[in-house]
Amino acid sequence: MKRVITYGTFDLLHYGHINLLRRAKAQGDYLIVALSTDEFNWNSKRKKTYFSYEQRKQLLEAIRYVDLVIPEKDWDQKRSDMHEYHIDTFVMGDDWKGKFDFLKEEGVNVVYLPRTPEISSSKIKHDLYDANEVTEESKLSHEDLDTDPDHAKK
Repeated sequence: MKRVITYGTFDLLHYGHINLLRRAKAQGDYLIVALSTDEFNWNSKRKKTYFSYEQRKQLLEAIRYVDLVIPEKDWDQKRSDMHEYHIDTFVMGDDWKGKFDFLKEEGVNVVYLPRTPEISSSKIKHDLYDANEVTEESKLSHEDLDTDPDHAKK
């Protein structure tokens, strides 16, 4: 059985994540996802997730491509994970290209897969923020609705 592992935060799960997980699973028979814990995200990356670790873990466990979800607690656990979980292939998005080539020394095939370019959790967060930004113009239009007697009838 060929074992594959990938790492990530997987916040605001979207079709780009699903594409990555599907292609990672296609690299072998058994896919392990090392999911960044809330503490690791904050202490090492200064990143706050929308969903908690447990919620993100539940979402990943519901995806048919994922066989096991384990916690990612620090940057340095990758080398030991390769041995503990008997990993054959390490998969990451190509924005990390070259950063994990040291795992080849552990006898692991390292594969960088292309990301889905038009989507990311960061893009979703920015788009939602921009869509909900209150400008003077939008503020005025909302105030007009509140005072418009015809609006109340609608």
